[in-house]
Amino acid sequence: MKQKWVPYTEWEDYKFGMWGKSNDEDNDLKKAIDFTSDYLRYGHAMGKVSIAWPMTMINSLSNKSINRKAFLGHCAVCFELGIPEYITRKAWGFLTEQQRFDADKIASYHIKVWEYEYERKNRKVHNGLGTQMLFEWTAR
Repeated sequence: MKQKWVPYTEWEDYKFGMWGKSNDEDNDLKKAIDFTSDYLRYGHAMGKVSIAWPMTMINSLSNKSINRKAFLGHCAVCFELGIPEYITRKAWGFLTEQQRFDADKIASYHIKVWEYEYERKNRKVHNGLGTQMLFEWTAR
């Protein structure tokens, strides 16, 4: 997969405040710790955000040089709770090794699903053929 570049003005994470400031850091940190420590809720949000924020995902998940698991986790927290990325990074430090392992494992799963779907949508049978069928069949 080649990295795809999308202007930051089209990123959903940018539009929804992932890179902004919290108005209540202590409360947001507590919420983020609670959320990220539950890998099932956290993972469910990862699956939802990977679909809901297509421009963000194309730009960042196609970049294999970043920590894509952490990025997807940051997006999931922002998507579900409206909490900025820097708070999620702080929350990570409060998780146990097992909680981190579970979160990383489910993030890896959702990244693989995203990659599969992205490649499937962009796959061509042969260069130059496009997506139109050669023949149309009518059911009788």
